[in-house]
Amino acid sequence: MDGLHIPITKYSEFSNRLLDKIAGVRIPISGSIEVTARCNMKCTHCYINRPVDDWNAQNTELGNGELKHIIDEIIEQGCLWLLLTGGEPLIRHDFLDIYTHAKKKGLLITLFTNGTMITPFIVDHLADWRPFSIEITLYGRTKETYEKVTGVSGSYERCMRGIELLLEHKLPLKLKTMVLTLNMHEVWDMKAYAESLGVDFRFDPLLNMRVDGGRQPAEYRIAAEEVVSFDVADEKRAIEWHKFNDKFSGSPLRPEYLYQCSAGANTFHIDASGRLSVCEMARVPAYDLRKGTFPEGWQDFLPQMLAQRWSRETPCKRCDLISMCGQCPGWALLENGDREAPAEYLCRISHLRAEALGIGNRLRRESDDR
Repeated sequence: MDGLHIPITKYSEFSNRLLDKIAGVRIPISGSIEVTARCNMKCTHCYINRPVDDWNAQNTELGNGELKHIIDEIIEQGCLWLLLTGGEPLIRHDFLDIYTHAKKKGLLITLFTNGTMITPFIVDHLADWRPFSIEITLYGRTKETYEKVTGVSGSYERCMRGIELLLEHKLPLKLKTMVLTLNMHEVWDMKAYAESLGVDFRFDPLLNMRVDGGRQPAEYRIAAEEVVSFDVADEKRAIEWHKFNDKFSGSPLRPEYLYQCSAGANTFHIDASGRLSVCEMARVPAYDLRKGTFPEGWQDFLPQMLAQRWSRETPCKRCDLISMCGQCPGWALLENGDREAPAEYLCRISHLRAEALGIGNRLRRESDDR
């Protein structure tokens, strides 16, 4: 008797097919959970980190059983991709137990970590229960720059060792960085380092304010002109911006609604204390999963959020560059304390980017043709 033939499908084909099938249907196919807000680093720019010994942060974060219960609920609602993040997830002594519970349930898991707490034991476990992806943030290519950002002596060597361990076990690693005034001079060196290792690298120059209201990250933002210079200098990045604009350019399809992105439609975020929101930035208001269930939050609460309309006129409502801007209620709330107030930093970047890439001129021609 011939054995069953199971066709092999490329991941990209599988994911595209699946996403096409659920287009227009509210299924929480992808989400993120902060398993802790605590971190062993003191990064200058971080929007969430709390000290390892922060009693309040530790006391309020979800327990092992609570996290497993939430994971079971999101799977029942259709979740397939899950990001586990923090803080630094590996601070939790029970992280591998929680991670393995999610893996056994069939989730495709991405792990965000700073890499400094990775040990041979952890790597062996991850090799047995392979994640979909592991992303480590570099803060500099040199020890001096890296530790100027992290504020922790010895963190550079521990991060490098964590990267080495992951590569030795051939685990799916990606590297990335946040571009700051402190490390912008080493971004291309970090990119070259990642390429020498044969791993993907990406960078993000957009720093948002802290979720607790702190404005410290603003001190380390690079200027809007510098943000755009990185876009232009990286050929691959410039090409991707053109592709993105070709797909999403133009005024919002539903300009009367506050939320324009896919957050809350097929994605969700859960913070360390169990508050469900449409994304990691738009955290207020949120649904308390300790007082209700994920299905209730997903099916009843989040749609109410997405149904919110603008209460006043704003240039963002009909801006042709809104898709390139990143302007959203979450950014606006963190930036201005007002979810409808334009984030001027993003606005300036989007207009400079459009001009630098020739997109602004094209949009004007298209507008004139209309």
